[in-house]
Amino acid sequence: MGDITTQRLMFKSPIKWLVINAIAWIIGVLWITPFIGIFMTSIRPFSEVVSGWWTIHPFTVTFENYFEALFNPMFSLYKGLINSLIIAVPSTLIPVFLASLAAYAFARFSLPIKNYLFATILFLMAVPQQMTIIPIFFMLNNMHLLNTYLGLILVHSSWGIPWIIFFLRNYFSLLPVELEEAAKVDGASYRQIYFKIVLPVALPGIVSAAVLQFAWVWNDFFFALMLIFDPDKMVVTQMLPRLKGQYQVDWGLLSAGSVIAMIVPILVYALFNRYYVSGFRGWAMKR
Repeated sequence: MGDITTQRLMFKSPIKWLVINAIAWIIGVLWITPFIGIFMTSIRPFSEVVSGWWTIHPFTVTFENYFEALFNPMFSLYKGLINSLIIAVPSTLIPVFLASLAAYAFARFSLPIKNYLFATILFLMAVPQQMTIIPIFFMLNNMHLLNTYLGLILVHSSWGIPWIIFFLRNYFSLLPVELEEAAKVDGASYRQIYFKIVLPVALPGIVSAAVLQFAWVWNDFFFALMLIFDPDKMVVTQMLPRLKGQYQVDWGLLSAGSVIAMIVPILVYALFNRYYVSGFRGWAMKR
C-alpha cells in the first residue's frame, strides 16, 4: 500500500513529491551527522581531528581507540557490556511477560475497578525517576539488594511494567475476538487461549514493546548511577563517562566508547526490525 501511494503521489504531483523527498533527505542527513562525526573521531588519531573531524587530509584509519575502550585497565567497556546484558535481558523479559498478562486482562475482562486501575497505571507512567529514587534506595538497602544486579533488575522491571501494560492493552484490544471465541467453543481454557492463540497473533506488538524496553534499560544512566557502586558491576553507560582523562579529554577514546555502547541496541533493532515495524503499524491501525 505504501509503494502504491508513493507512485500515485509521484505521478499526480511530481513537485510535491520532490519537495517531500528533499525535506526527508535533509532531516535524515541532519539526524545522522552527529553519528558520522563521532564515528570519524573514533577511527582517527587525535592529531587529525583536533581541527575538526570533517578534515580529510591526512586521513588515517586506526582501531586503537576501540581496543583501549574495550580493555581499559580501570573501566573496561567489555565488562560494562557484559554487565549491561546481564541487567537488560531479564529487565526486558520479566516486565514484558507480566505486563502482557495484565494487558490482556484489561483488554478482555470486565472488572468493577478496571478503569480506576488503568488510570493508576497511567499516573505511574508520569512519575519522574528523580521523585522515587530516595524511597527506592532505602527499600533496596533494607532488602540487601543495593549494589546488586537483582536490585537494578527489579527496579527496571517495575518501572517498565506500567507503560508496557498501556502499550499492549491497546494492541490486544485491536485483535479479533472471533479466534478466542471459537477456541472457547472448542473447550480451550483461558491459559490455552492466551499462550496458543493470543501470543502468536500479538507477537509483533510484544516484540515492539520488548525492543523499546531493552533500549530504555540499556541506555539508562540514572538508576544505575544511584544503585550500583562497585566498578566491577557498573554498566556500560556508567563506565563510558569515566573514560575521559583526569587532565585532558581523549575525544577519540570517548567516541569509540560511544559507538561501542550503541552497537547492541542497534543490532537488536536491526534483528527485530520486521516485527518492530509491524507492531507499531498494527498498534496505530483502527479496528
